[in-house]
Amino acid sequence: MSILDQDSNPLADEEALERHIRLALEVSSQRGLELELSYQVVKRLFNPLVLGADNVPDRPCLFVGNHSLFALDGWILGPLLQRELGRFIRGLGDKFLFASETIGDYVLKRGVVMGHPEVCSALMKAGCDLMVFPGGAHEAVKPASEMYELQWKERYGFVKLAAKHGYTIMPFGMVGPDEFYGHLLEGQDLPDSRLGQLLQRLGLLTEDTRSDVLPPIPVGALGTLVPKPQRCYIGFGEPIDLSAEKGKRLGKQRLKAIRSEVAEQIEIQLAELLFAREQHKGKDSLLRRILTL
Repeated sequence: MSILDQDSNPLADEEALERHIRLALEVSSQRGLELELSYQVVKRLFNPLVLGADNVPDRPCLFVGNHSLFALDGWILGPLLQRELGRFIRGLGDKFLFASETIGDYVLKRGVVMGHPEVCSALMKAGCDLMVFPGGAHEAVKPASEMYELQWKERYGFVKLAAKHGYTIMPFGMVGPDEFYGHLLEGQDLPDSRLGQLLQRLGLLTEDTRSDVLPPIPVGALGTLVPKPQRCYIGFGEPIDLSAEKGKRLGKQRLKAIRSEVAEQIEIQLAELLFAREQHKGKDSLLRRILTL
């Protein structure tokens, strides 16, 4: 079974689920050389600008944002927020990340957990900061024409979990990672392309493959697979405190209202960040401008 198969479910049995939760709770924040190296790479390569950090409250939060190409946003935000805000944030990942136990354990040890309701509940009971991208893997492989657009479909799970545990939702937007790579071929066009036909003959692309997570064929800096050093802009909106909803079973209209409020906050941040980037246009170094062409 391929890791992108629709039927893949790494936490299907109780033992696997309990093991995942136990390992997730055992993980402590990154420290020392690994954190410092990750932070320095992020700072030097992407030169992030953080706006609205004062909006982040001093209590456990569910950080909710727009998902960027290839989910590289999480690997930037993790060391940045821990180093500059002192927040160790557990990112919620798609199930395909955990289809291989080796890969799954590697990302688990770095704070990424599977976006499973019982996993999230265990971490919230422990008072952990969590980060979710409701658009999921689908939003992380969207075509270039849809960059910085939310693609949440009818997903309310993050609102239900935050309300159940009385968590604060911390909306944020991020601009930059969607442009780390150009798209030689969009994922939605892959099955009918010559490359797609080759993958089908090799058995790597089948009718069971999840069509919603087929990635584009990328091209990075100077035609390589190295990401373009596009400057990143991160903005935090107004926190949404759901402590008054703790333990309540919210109706559909209330769920819709909260989700709409979160989405609106993120879209406001994205608009402000795109404007801020426009204001900084031309101020990057010549080398950065060449490498981001």
